[in-house]
Amino acid sequence: MIEFTDVVKTYTDVGNDALRGVSMQIEDGEFVFLVGPSGSGKSTIIKLITGELQPTSGTVHVNGYSLERIRKREIPYLRRTIGVVFQDFRLIENKTVYENVAFAMRAIGAADNEIHDRVPYILELVGLENKIHRHPNELSGGEQQRLAIARALVNNPSTIIADEPTGNLDPARSLEIMELLQEINKLGTTLLVVTHQMELVEQFGNRVISIDEGLVVSDGMEGYREYEV
Repeated sequence: MIEFTDVVKTYTDVGNDALRGVSMQIEDGEFVFLVGPSGSGKSTIIKLITGELQPTSGTVHVNGYSLERIRKREIPYLRRTIGVVFQDFRLIENKTVYENVAFAMRAIGAADNEIHDRVPYILELVGLENKIHRHPNELSGGEQQRLAIARALVNNPSTIIADEPTGNLDPARSLEIMELLQEINKLGTTLLVVTHQMELVEQFGNRVISIDEGLVVSDGMEGYREYEV
């Protein structure tokens, strides 16, 4: 579960309140869109969830961890519960599809037999089972995004955050990626998708949290439709 209660985040170096009292709750197994204009606070929310930042005030609870008082040695364990899919993919260009996903498992100390069993399963889940020996530059944009999703998913996190996962894709590939994320959600994984693509938000009809100027301005499809992002 992700829970923000009266969260304020001030960047003291620039005197900017990125979040000005955000409260929201995302239950285990939900699929939620986070929308809002550039500079509204979406990236700050992601950084708070992953432990990159701590709140200036208020409380943030993520998968059993209290982020306002988390110890440095606990952050790697928090991050094992979260998979992050980045807009720019962040793939390792000199490693194959298989090696990119296996690398994520090795980073947390997985045994070779676990890697051997898990990686092919995940690649099949995202439709890349026939691309295991290819390198990222040999894949299409949609395939690269699928690889990024596989890497985020391979350590079986309870939560996946997808930051503009379709921002670099054409409409057909964007729809494919969103359908894949929906299937992952059906397996029980909590999904938080940050996006500017409002046509996808409308098409999928999931809960929408809208944020603007560091405040939650609507929560739910009806409120979202009343609020112009």
